[in-house]
Amino acid sequence: MTYMSTDIHQDSPLPDVDASTTTNSFDSSPTSSGTNEQFQEIWSKVSDILAAPIEYLTDFFKRYQRYIITVLVAVSAFISVKLVFAVLSALNGIPLVSPVLELIGLGYSIWFVYRYLWHASSRQELLENFNSLKDQVLGNKA
Repeated sequence: MTYMSTDIHQDSPLPDVDASTTTNSFDSSPTSSGTNEQFQEIWSKVSDILAAPIEYLTDFFKRYQRYIITVLVAVSAFISVKLVFAVLSALNGIPLVSPVLELIGLGYSIWFVYRYLWHASSRQELLENFNSLKDQVLGNKA
């Protein structure tokens, strides 16, 4: 039986590598003027922003004021709704508070129907009050 040897002998020579024939792909960096000009343009914009942050922020706010206010109103409305639900959930956990609030709501609903919806004249009064409130909020069309 013959066995194959896997021993490494130190007397085996390593291949010689000529340094002049090897190329390193990391050494070849493009030095085109287009890339340098783009870098200079970007750097000038960044330095302008960092030089005057207050001026940049005021200009940004003036330009996008409507959108910023819309986002802030939407976020604050979302937070308000979540807060109201949290308070109502806490109140709902207290014994007898939930039934008392339901009785108050039922009593107010009965009073509203009797006061504004029972008679035709009171319905007309409710419509006039609603229209005047609508005109105050949305503005007069006249």
